[in-house]
Amino acid sequence: MSPTALVELAAKGGCHAFALTDHDTTQGLAEASASALQHGLRFIHGVEISVTWRPQSLNTTLHIVGLNIDPAHEALRAGLEMLREGRKLRAVRIAADFERIGIPGTLEGAYRHAQNPDMIGRTHFARHLAASGVVRDVGAAFGRFLVKGKPGYVAHEWATLEHAVAWIKGAGGVAVIAHPGRYRISPQVMRELLGEFKALGGDAIEVVTGSHTPQHCKEYARHAREFGFLASRGSDFHGHGESACAPGKLPALPDDLQPVWQAFR
Repeated sequence: MSPTALVELAAKGGCHAFALTDHDTTQGLAEASASALQHGLRFIHGVEISVTWRPQSLNTTLHIVGLNIDPAHEALRAGLEMLREGRKLRAVRIAADFERIGIPGTLEGAYRHAQNPDMIGRTHFARHLAASGVVRDVGAAFGRFLVKGKPGYVAHEWATLEHAVAWIKGAGGVAVIAHPGRYRISPQVMRELLGEFKALGGDAIEVVTGSHTPQHCKEYARHAREFGFLASRGSDFHGHGESACAPGKLPALPDDLQPVWQAFR
């Protein structure tokens, strides 16, 4: 969806404040900000940075959201540009792996589904596979392909956690661990991640999100209390038919947690 269409959806959903946090880019923020002003929405400049955590052991991909950032900050801009170049190189390798198993033309197909070619990613390959009839839908594409151990998965090293937090904080923003319930790590390792994130200057974790079950919400509310994190709430909306929750349709945060938006100047 275009930034304007997404803001319109948020307004219809009853949002009073809205953050656009695209993966590894801030290119949609100006358009979204102008649209939010027309709809009377408080707009928060954001980004979602791809991170590789403990590459020599766990090699886990994390997403760190930056909220209330200055998108013109030079270190942030340079870091995001580096990540986008990495996306393009990974896309070529993904397509080569599909070619290896007899599914040609996926790179061109993926780019046809990428409104912004700088942001080519696995979802665009999944949309192409669904549109061309290789799989039933986008969900089925991620069931058969594109994930660890399946064709089309290409390991890639993103930003470090330290760099991601530093870019966000340097840009005047608030650093948030996105959808922690999605990461397939043990409870002990999760505590290690939260402790490391806190020590690096991390501010908040997503407690209520479209990716979380009610049990996840309770679990990460406990972690927010224990580690002294602000609590974030976001839909994790990626598009119609691909997301569990639309903007404005989430339950509220627990009353005793401090909402992340209270930290915005």
